[in-house]
Amino acid sequence: MSLIVTEIPAQVLRTRLFEALAVYVAAMDYPRGVEHSRAPMWAEHMLREGWRAVAAFEVPDAESGGGAGGTAVGAPRPPQVPDSAELIGVAYGYRGAPAYWWDRQVRSALRDAAGRQGTELMADYFELTEIHVAPSAQGRGIGAAMLTRLLSGRTESRVLLSTPEVPGEENRAWQLYRRMGFEDVLRHFRFLGDRRDFAVLGRALPLP
Repeated sequence: MSLIVTEIPAQVLRTRLFEALAVYVAAMDYPRGVEHSRAPMWAEHMLREGWRAVAAFEVPDAESGGGAGGTAVGAPRPPQVPDSAELIGVAYGYRGAPAYWWDRQVRSALRDAAGRQGTELMADYFELTEIHVAPSAQGRGIGAAMLTRLLSGRTESRVLLSTPEVPGEENRAWQLYRRMGFEDVLRHFRFLGDRRDFAVLGRALPLP
């Protein structure tokens, strides 16, 4: 089997949206059926300025065609990724803006914590909205490969994300973010309507 990590255009992700959402549900350990409520939100995100997505596929060697490649504008599918390839990872994000719910929540908390200086972090950023790897494929460096590909060439000055708090930061997501140089922006923050504590993390762009 060969692993292919490639950028995919919105029209391709739409055709494989429920495969990607199945990875999301499994990685987050959500009950089955959650994907149906998330599908409209993911579809709306594809319309936002600066949206970009990357996916990881597992392909039988006889079908891989030599490995990963870039995505040509208007291509019907990622090059060298056959329709039969199994989607095992997905990541996407877009340019942050005050019009978005996530931005307003975080911007308000930063203003309360540090005044105008705190909100300067949000002047020019890429919001890493989702990054997930199927549980059976974790531990192979797929998350790092997707994150590197997703952030490559971005023009924003930094990237921001939110992730659930975990005791001792002991899970694969936290380990990935720390390895990739993400630092604390907010800790033990609660979004409206969610009882969980979240951390907001960020790092400067470009990646080294």
